[in-house]
Parts: sequence; C-alpha cells; structure tokens
Amino acid sequence: MTAQEIQTLIEGHIACEMCHVDGDGRHWYATVVSSTFEGVRTIARHQKVYAAMGQRMKTDEVHALSIKAFTPSEWAKNNA
Repeated sequence: MTAQEIQTLIEGHIACEMCHVDGDGRHWYATVVSSTFEGVRTIARHQKVYAAMGQRMKTDEVHALSIKAFTPSEWAKNNA
C-alpha cells in the first residue's frame, strides 16, 4: 500500500479536518485531526482509525501503523 491509499481509507471512514500519512512502505505514521474525536478517549480514537484499515492490518498488508489522533482544538493548541 501507499501513503495515499492509507490516507484515502482513513478519510473515507472518518470525517477528517486533516489527515497525513507517511512511512517506508511497511511502517506507517498517521496524524489524524477530526472533530469526531471530541470526548473520545485515545484508545477509542485509535480503534476508529484501525477500523478504517479493515482487514489490511490482519493480513499484514499494513504491517504497522502508528497513530496520533487529535481534535481540532488539540491540534491547534499543539501547533500554535
């Protein structure tokens, strides 16, 4: 898979204000900013992103995905 394909999967599953994926073809890093994360604990945010990947994590099509998931206000605060 490519970074763009992973990003498209995430954006198709979660309404994102921002989504960026980078990686080496095996290990991926996703930063996802979404208002749907408001009031949602970190583990549940990650579960939403993993759900967007479907079976790709289980079949090793995507070997590893590191996730940073923020609400828009958290993102603005961390990047001010």
